[in-house]
Amino acid sequence: MSRKASPNRLVPNTAKVMASPGKITSHGAVRTYSAADSDSMRPHDGVGGGAQLWFLTMWDKPEFGEKLLKAIAAAGAGLVAVRSAFAQQTKPNIVYIMADDMGYADVSCYGRKEYQTPNIDSLARDGMKFMQGYANSAVCTATRVALMTGRYQYRLPVGLEEPLPSAGARDVGLPPEHPTIPSLLKKVGYGTSLVGKWHLGWLPKYSPQLSGFDHFWGIRSGGVDYFTHKSGIASTDTLDLWDGNTKVDQAGYLTELLGDRVVKEIQTYAAQKKPFYISACFTAPHWPWEGPGDEAESRRLPAVAAYDSGTMKTYAEMV
Repeated sequence: MSRKASPNRLVPNTAKVMASPGKITSHGAVRTYSAADSDSMRPHDGVGGGAQLWFLTMWDKPEFGEKLLKAIAAAGAGLVAVRSAFAQQTKPNIVYIMADDMGYADVSCYGRKEYQTPNIDSLARDGMKFMQGYANSAVCTATRVALMTGRYQYRLPVGLEEPLPSAGARDVGLPPEHPTIPSLLKKVGYGTSLVGKWHLGWLPKYSPQLSGFDHFWGIRSGGVDYFTHKSGIASTDTLDLWDGNTKVDQAGYLTELLGDRVVKEIQTYAAQKKPFYISACFTAPHWPWEGPGDEAESRRLPAVAAYDSGTMKTYAEMV
């Protein structure tokens, strides 16, 4: 992440819990639950993980963390689990931060030596650093299906897709009627926002706002150029930056634009004095490899999925 979109900027002065990409375990006073810990779920209906996940939760009382994690684990089983956890406690604000295609050891708190990631490292130092456990998917759409539904992604047709078929190719996506973490939280009074990458189906049938999010600002496809915000090269008509169901053409480096939008969402909910759930799904460091100063490279690339773009220095700048 760029400095502008750093986790510290998003959630100052807040208790934090962070799970690494693909690593989850017990630590301190808060347990992490598998599906078998929930009486209301079958053991194989586990919580979805993802090789690209950064998980950040915030709560007012430390003892509430355990109940919150169990409630999210049971989200696919129904609203009752969420309601029971929230019944006698102050509702926490939740920010879910996901990096896209980032390796487990690509941040310095997990062993990267070529560069430092002090903002992310601070979450591990001041919150929790999880070291054991494994994600049930290492690819894009499948990971997001699991995270949204709290179920193994293979229980839904869209969870079997990688890559997600292009718009119009086949009718596949996250069914709007399926319960999701944001739809369940919305029913108990939360404001819900997705900022960043969706990649779970195309309009008009599939959309973040049909699956529990009040607000959406980001991209619908698997990846875009960081400067043009197009899923194709600069000369194509493939703009894929959206505010709700309306395309927006806004100049700027995408990681910084997404970070700014998350800050705005937090400020809006704070002014409303409303508990919130924000899914902050950054596209970095997904291809194309472009750092904040690489706009010229953006114009040079023959394809967004070019394999000759960037260097390890570029990758470090993106992270």
